[in-house]
Amino acid sequence: MVVTKKLLVEMLLKYINRQLDLYGLVSWAEDMMREADFESDNFELLRDIVARIGLGDVHEFGLTWDDCYDFLHKLGYNVKVELIEV
Repeated sequence: MVVTKKLLVEMLLKYINRQLDLYGLVSWAEDMMREADFESDNFELLRDIVARIGLGDVHEFGLTWDDCYDFLHKLGYNVKVELIEV
């Protein structure tokens, strides 16, 4: 598998939208660090973000909304939150 900007953004959005819990995202990141290749155009950026996500379940590091916002911004996206009444 190749980790691309698109794939990483999709995984972050799944986490933000609660389609994937923290441990699922961390597990995915750990698997990608062990087994995947990274898109060559953005190798260092993708590797650094995935490595950081892989530490998200460690108390000293955690994974905050600000972290996700910063990751998405570094990947070329502006985040806009929309509130929908249920």
